[in-house]
Amino acid sequence: MSTEAEVRSLCLALPGVTERSSWNRPAWFARTLMARMWDDTVLTVKTTEREALAATDPEGYFWTPHHQASPQLVLVRLERVGDAELRELLLESHRLAGG
Repeated sequence: MSTEAEVRSLCLALPGVTERSSWNRPAWFARTLMARMWDDTVLTVKTTEREALAATDPEGYFWTPHHQASPQLVLVRLERVGDAELRELLLESHRLAGG
């Protein structure tokens, strides 16, 4: 399972990404929000594939009513994604956030 430290390292390795707090949790920004730790084991990212991801793994990809109005945001259980998939998610999120 990936950790917050690994997410941080991957995010900060991308061009133009900065870290700051959002809702009292670590978050990474390109031009806009790219990723945020929802809690210790769940990451918020941007994707154009939210519905498809949730359809293939509803335990791993989901959203709350809070995210309903933002169709690009999806919550990811870090224990359910491998390193390569996490990198891919963060690259797409970086692109969508203006990176």
